[in-house]
Amino acid sequence: MANKTGVYPVFENKFKIGARGATAKNTIADMETFTVAIDGNVEEWKPMEAEGWVRRMVTGKSLKITLSGKRNIGDAGNDYVANSAWGTGSTCDSSFEWEFPSGAKLEFDCVLSVTNPGGGDSTNVAGLEFEVQSDGKPTFTPAASG
Repeated sequence: MANKTGVYPVFENKFKIGARGATAKNTIADMETFTVAIDGNVEEWKPMEAEGWVRRMVTGKSLKITLSGKRNIGDAGNDYVANSAWGTGSTCDSSFEWEFPSGAKLEFDCVLSVTNPGGGDSTNVAGLEFEVQSDGKPTFTPAASG
């Protein structure tokens, strides 16, 4: 994706999923929404020289991306995610890539937690909802300048 600036539509974010230890290569078709939660572990201390003011340092982080959309049988990425609903342990280990509209990229190992592998009302298109939870430190690659 081209390096860009300014506002952008949310649909320009791209997500890919793959097997743990491999480059994430399968896009996940028919996703409609996503939310991002970054949890920072913040340690606080109150040294005397700060005269009552608190000092803080972020000592750890975790990342969770929740995606929601439609179940699309036959799409490699959608099938990969939906099929992990029935696994436990290392069968839910994956790799994930988030390409930002700016051209920057975030890649990390993750675990998948599928919360809806195809349910909904009888007149709805079947849903697919899941969480991608980071497992270790991600690699952030800034957009190429130019």
